[in-house]
Amino acid sequence: MSIEPLTASTYGTPFGDLAVFVTPEDGVVRASGFRPLPEIAERLSCTVARRGWELGDLPQIEAVLQAWLAGDGDALRSVDVEQDGGPFFQEVWTAMRQVPSGETISYQELAATAGRPRAMRAAGSACARNNVAPFIPCHRVVKSGGELGSYGFGGVGVKAAMLDLEARDDALQSLPAATVTTR
Repeated sequence: MSIEPLTASTYGTPFGDLAVFVTPEDGVVRASGFRPLPEIAERLSCTVARRGWELGDLPQIEAVLQAWLAGDGDALRSVDVEQDGGPFFQEVWTAMRQVPSGETISYQELAATAGRPRAMRAAGSACARNNVAPFIPCHRVVKSGGELGSYGFGGVGVKAAMLDLEARDDALQSLPAATVTTR
């Protein structure tokens, strides 16, 4: 029995092209981010990367992205994701998925939510090692004083634009459905 390669696709968004890698048998996102496909492929775990990948359609991902950009910021949470990381990172990533669209959480609050209130640097490391953005919305994590902090998938400008889009419900509702395009 041979194992199928991952299915990969790229979607044009207002924040740049989003590359997504999915295991076809279960629809789980294994890596994604606002970088070219080969760069995101490098973030796959060794076990998953061994399968290789091929370009293909991911209609369920496209539908979720359309919903997110049309105002349903919590649509991102509906996508199953999986990435390698220890127990604390898994707890941080789970906590990040609970941050509602249009809201932010500080690294300190994120660490506390994950059960380790003094581990804000470790929470920051979990954000930096998040390989399935924006489905795990690390863009919603900010510094304690409200300063944005960094964002590894395009910088602070992309992070600010994503937060701005999510915070403006009226603007979200007026975006055309064609905001996401398959590339």
